[in-house]
Amino acid sequence: MKFFIDTADVDAIRELHDLGMVDGVTTNPSLILKSGRNILEVTKEICSFVSGPVSAEVVALKAEDMIAEGRKLAEIAPNIAVKVPLTWDGLKTCKVLSGEGFMVNVTLCFSANQALIAAKAGATFISPFIGRLDDINLEGLDLIGDIRTIYDNYDFETQILAASIRTANHVKDCALIGADVITAPPAVIKALASHVLTDKGLDQFTADWAKTGQKII
Repeated sequence: MKFFIDTADVDAIRELHDLGMVDGVTTNPSLILKSGRNILEVTKEICSFVSGPVSAEVVALKAEDMIAEGRKLAEIAPNIAVKVPLTWDGLKTCKVLSGEGFMVNVTLCFSANQALIAAKAGATFISPFIGRLDDINLEGLDLIGDIRTIYDNYDFETQILAASIRTANHVKDCALIGADVITAPPAVIKALASHVLTDKGLDQFTADWAKTGQKII
């Protein structure tokens, strides 16, 4: 499973990139706001060291304007994935941009039917939002499973990019279901390495080693 990092924080991306944990990056208007930087500038910097797909989102609502914005964003680097919302205008944009050879990430997916129609429109990635479904007492992971079944039934090439990842368990469950990609904040990726028994065992080993009075170096 591929790991995309859901942030526009360049330093955080670099840290995980140096560990080989970054297969791509996703951004959105909220993350650009949080970064405090110009969207074209920060996205270009990310693309300068991340070779995998880097999602940059359009902000227009009408297809004609989305297409223009998407083409502008795609000029930043060859690995840009233009991110469009799962609306009818977004699907029109997806069809045009994917037809022109650009990667397209269709975002804000909350149903299997939406994922089906996005694949028909030529989406490179579909981004179902797990955490936001959980927030309204629906099972976000069930949606990942439904999409996996549908895509496998018909050999759609669209990759399932599980988004709105809140916990390490979300990552594990997505891997078990068969999501192609997860995108998560840096803190969630780092949490994958944590376990209370690891910490407890290390504390014990450290204490016992101190009692030996030995040194390795």
